[in-house]
Amino acid sequence: MFIEPKVVDVPAHPLPFKGRLAEGDPSDVPPSVAMSLSSNSPVTFTYREELTHDDYHVPLGISVFDPGAWIGDPVGDFGVTAFASLTISDGDRVLGDYTAKEHVSQSYSFYAQPTHKQLEDAARAAVRQRIDQKLYSDATRLAELAASSGKPATAHAGR
Repeated sequence: MFIEPKVVDVPAHPLPFKGRLAEGDPSDVPPSVAMSLSSNSPVTFTYREELTHDDYHVPLGISVFDPGAWIGDPVGDFGVTAFASLTISDGDRVLGDYTAKEHVSQSYSFYAQPTHKQLEDAARAAVRQRIDQKLYSDATRLAELAASSGKPATAHAGR
């Protein structure tokens, strides 16, 4: 059984502004960021992902004598947790800072095992989708801030 995080599937679309990737691999960013990349924007994206692996194994001395294990019952579980952070900046001004953490896992038997790559891909997709959700819900505010990017902040003195 493959256990995936419950992430609302929203069709990917670009952000209402462009930015350049200051840190991260363009092929590894959330879809909305990938669709919004531009090499000449004053707005920058910094994206990082980290993966951790965990696995649980029924001790072989126990599972070898368990009749269920021989008919395909799970004898362990592989899991991957993805953590991602995205910072959107205009020079020294942070426009948005987003983090997400997602975990996927799958049980395995003597006869079938998932690969770590399958689980890593699922965890990466889920965490990127979670970041996209956060970006989409904050798109109006980000667009307003990005519209003033590259311009110095002005102070209004009351008289």
